[in-house]
Amino acid sequence: MTVDVEVEDGICTITINRPEKHNAMDGEHYSLLSQAWMRVRDDPEILAAIITGAGEKTFSAGADLKNLESVFSGTSDMFLTQKDQLLNRGLEVWKPVIAAVNGNCFAGGITLMFATDIRVSVDTATFAITEVKRGLLAANGGTQRPLRQLPYAIAMEMLLTGDAISAAEAYRWGLVNAVVPREQLMQKARDYAYRIIRNGPLAVQATKELAIRSLDVDMATGLRMEQAMIRHLLTTEDVKEGRRAFAEKRNPVFKGV
Repeated sequence: MTVDVEVEDGICTITINRPEKHNAMDGEHYSLLSQAWMRVRDDPEILAAIITGAGEKTFSAGADLKNLESVFSGTSDMFLTQKDQLLNRGLEVWKPVIAAVNGNCFAGGITLMFATDIRVSVDTATFAITEVKRGLLAANGGTQRPLRQLPYAIAMEMLLTGDAISAAEAYRWGLVNAVVPREQLMQKARDYAYRIIRNGPLAVQATKELAIRSLDVDMATGLRMEQAMIRHLLTTEDVKEGRRAFAEKRNPVFKGV
């Protein structure tokens, strides 16, 4: 397979494994990636995910421009809005997702990264929303998320010029959480994952969902959603365990129930 999926210690590592094509994806590979995201969403043994690319050159170049017809296979597919859903196309995955950016992050690669929660990059990576250079626009959230995650002028510069910024610039603008030497990349990503999954999994997922939905609702609605969610969490065994562990001065053992 060219989208590899490995699960260890509750962490699912997804690797786009097509380095000879700069980890670009045609219709088949997008379908495989969709299946990987749905496994992350649905498998109760998975508590967090890491997405990375194979090789040392490219995280992902996005859609395979030489086989673009397989990605956009017909006008009727426009109305199949749930077909091969992706993280950056709107698939709801409330488990935390960490991007381990192993190389250049262009086009659909950066739109994928925009949909992740925490990002670690090698120091040699560059980042670009390149679609306008090919007469296209950045789909799958490429025109929607940059303005929510970057200062307006920086986002518009990247969108309209298609030019790249360095890993250092990406860190300065808050696009990535950390920039590390290549040999530290996966360990740094796993460190983030382990720090997250030691917390209550239901609380982590509820927190992510509420935070993301806050972008689309007014404050009063968001506060009301919080009230409903905390009441739900108070009925769980995890909250009982958390309170017991606090009283007994030990680490909690959460089970996600």
